[in-house]
Amino acid sequence: MNEMDLVRLNFNPGSLWLLNAIIGLVMFGVALDLKVADFKAVLTMPKPVIIGIVGQFLLLPAFTFLLIMVIKPSASIALGMMLVAACPGGNISNFLTHYAKGNTALSITMTALSTAVAIVMTPLNLSLWGGLNPETAKILKVVALDPLDMLLAVFLLLGLPMIVGMWAGHRFPVFVERAHKPVKIFSIGVFGLFVIGALAANWRYFLDYVGFVVIAVFLHNALALSTGYFAAKFSGLPERDRRAVSIEVGIQNSALGLILIFNFFDGLGGMAIVTAWWGIWHIVSGLTVSTYWSRRPPP
Repeated sequence: MNEMDLVRLNFNPGSLWLLNAIIGLVMFGVALDLKVADFKAVLTMPKPVIIGIVGQFLLLPAFTFLLIMVIKPSASIALGMMLVAACPGGNISNFLTHYAKGNTALSITMTALSTAVAIVMTPLNLSLWGGLNPETAKILKVVALDPLDMLLAVFLLLGLPMIVGMWAGHRFPVFVERAHKPVKIFSIGVFGLFVIGALAANWRYFLDYVGFVVIAVFLHNALALSTGYFAAKFSGLPERDRRAVSIEVGIQNSALGLILIFNFFDGLGGMAIVTAWWGIWHIVSGLTVSTYWSRRPPP
């Protein structure tokens, strides 16, 4: 077993409860912007949404498995990459798509739908692809991961706050109109501070092991962005849709990944470090790609 696989990050039970509450608040803030019409939009433009969901939950996990077979990271890093690939789109994908002059309506629809689909697909993909790799399968056996337990956890973290947020948006539209931006900014800001604090508490581990993780995350994120773009291109989608799908597949909800790691894997070092670095890097890469596209209006 690799030395990194023995690392357990400093993270106490009280901090875990706080992190669970923060991610619930983040999802509540995001859901305030969602309407039932966003889900109904799938019926009016099903092809790009289906391509995006296929790229998110079928192609990316499969290509991630192949990438792992090529670069051969340690078991915990490999499982962290699989977990990130199994997560839904991240919360900033809508902003980045708008900035990149992509199809923002498609991005919002994909975020909403992928979050709902993730309740089932995230634990399913992690169990499937993690079980196919002999090294990562050993970790899954050690923690005795039950997909049903993870399904329940994902529902409580994503599904329930999303339902409550959508209900609040429908029931109190005037209040939500004033409050939704401050709530989103506050929740995401608190999460950012929490990640910085957790990183500071484990800074020695980060410095010791971040070298290979940086390379792995760079390749993995480039693969995710490319998977979304070319899946859309080969499906005949217009450029605005290609940009939306690329960003949606390339920006992952790493916050959800971190919570699952601390809930089910006891803060396993390689998984946590790769997922935390993903959360930083995909913002950098997303802004870089979006800035490039923003200067090239789609035809």
